Amino acid sequence: MDIQAILTPVLIVAVIGLLAGLMLSFASKFFAVQVDERVGAVREVLPGANCGSCGYAGCDDYAAKVVAGEAPGNLCTPGGPAVAGKIGGILGTEVGAVEEKKAQVRCRGHLATTRYIMDYMGPQTCVACNSLYQGRRSCSHGCLGFGDCVKVCAYDAIHIVDGVAVVDQEKCVGCGQCARECPNDIIQIAPAHADVFVACRSTDKGAYTRKLCSNGCIGCMKCQKTCPNGAITVQQNLAYVDPEKCTSCGACREVCPVGAIQ
Repeated sequence: MDIQAILTPVLIVAVIGLLAGLMLSFASKFFAVQVDERVGAVREVLPGANCGSCGYAGCDDYAAKVVAGEAPGNLCTPGGPAVAGKIGGILGTEVGAVEEKKAQVRCRGHLATTRYIMDYMGPQTCVACNSLYQGRRSCSHGCLGFGDCVKVCAYDAIHIVDGVAVVDQEKCVGCGQCARECPNDIIQIAPAHADVFVACRSTDKGAYTRKLCSNGCIGCMKCQKTCPNGAITVQQNLAYVDPEKCTSCGACREVCPVGAIQ
C-alpha cells in the first residue's frame, strides 16, 4: 500500500480545515458587532412577558431600543414604576412615570340577557366559533365565552363568568395580551383612571339590539344629553366615553335604560 497516496489527501484536508478555521476566527473578530452591555441589563429587569404593550416586538427589542435612545424607559406597563426606576438607574437618566392601564370588557351579554342561536360543536375556542356565522350568540358583536383571553393571560386576571369575560382589576397589568386574542375586539386597554365605559360593541340599530341583548347599547342618546362635561357621544348607534373629559360623576349611568354603562 502506498502510504504517501493516503497521507497526501489527509494533509490537504487538514490544511484546508486549518485555513478555514483561521479565516472564520478572523472574520468573527473583524465583523463582530459590539453589543452595549446595558441592553442585557435592561432586558434582565423587564418582566419577560413579551406582551408587546410597549409597542415593540418583545422585551429584547424594547431593551435594545431603550438603550439606543429610540424609546423611553417607561413603556413597560406590566413592570410598572419599579421596572421604570431600574431602567433609569441602568441608563443613569430620569425616567418618566408609567401610565397605569387596565383591560375593560365591553360586553354584558350574560346568559340571562342574550341567547344561543346554534348548538356549536366545533373546537372550543372563540376564534373557531367566530368563524362560523360570527358565533353562537344572538349578538354577533359580543363575547363568545370560550376564554381565549383567559388562556393567554399570564397574570390570572381574566375569567369567564356567566358566559362573559370578566377582568380582575387588582391583578390586571394592562399588557394587552387578552385584547389581541379576542376576535370580536370587545376587550380594550384603557388608562386606569378611565373607570367609566360603555360595555357594548354593537353598532346595530337600537330596536334590533334590544331583540338580541337586553344589556346592549341602543343609542338612545340619553347619556350624551345628560353628561355635564360633554364626555359622551353617540356614533353609529353606540355611545362612547372620552376618558379625558369624564369626571366619573355617574350621571350617564343613572339615565342609561339598559345598564350598558359601567
